[in-house]
Amino acid sequence: MATLDPTRAYYDEFAKGYEARRRPNDPDGYHALIDDLEIGIVERFGRDKDVLECGCGTGLLLERINGFARTAEGIDLSPRMLDQAKVRGLRVREGSVTNLPYDDESFDVVCSFKVLAHVPEIGRALAEMARVTRRGGFVLAEIYNPWSFRGLIKRFGPAGKISRFTKEDAVYTRFDAPWVVPRIMPPSCSFVRGFGVRIVTPTASAMKLPFARTILPRVERWLSPTPLANFGGFYVAAMQKRTSL
Repeated sequence: MATLDPTRAYYDEFAKGYEARRRPNDPDGYHALIDDLEIGIVERFGRDKDVLECGCGTGLLLERINGFARTAEGIDLSPRMLDQAKVRGLRVREGSVTNLPYDDESFDVVCSFKVLAHVPEIGRALAEMARVTRRGGFVLAEIYNPWSFRGLIKRFGPAGKISRFTKEDAVYTRFDAPWVVPRIMPPSCSFVRGFGVRIVTPTASAMKLPFARTILPRVERWLSPTPLANFGGFYVAAMQKRTSL
């Protein structure tokens, strides 16, 4: 609880301006780029399936997942974030990724974006995600990659602001290299492949350069499933739960 309460408070505060620069209020298209890449990964595994998003926030991604999944649900620590998701008519509930409020094997795909990097007990979180995944289903886990442009900037640059009074360094944040995934992956799962998000886009402001808004999304989509995924600012590990345990 000592970790959950400060994190919940942080995201309750963040909720006030969370969508200020996100679609459709995305002046340079950076957040749209990231969202589109992540949604593409979920759709690859989750079309016409039952999907759970862990850390759904205000429901920006969950709303899109709901458009192609058979069913889509989300959990989040922050009641304020969830208030906005509920306005969107989404099926959400308050909960922690380290203690998911669902029965075993409830979903075909369980995904998490921008969340696991803020969980000290990441192994427990991944185990919970695997627990509620059906046999043969998939866990899609996004981590913050230290071996990337973004990782270097975030670790050694100044902390960004989430509000007038609070900066990003107010919440616990971890960086895990892609090759760490096999060590923290649940024993019930097998690694399938990795996807990179924000591989060649050094900063959000790079999207303001001439032609970048057209060229960078194409290059990022092309590189995402290649070995260069290991250098993405965000690394998404796709794991499949074994059919026999």
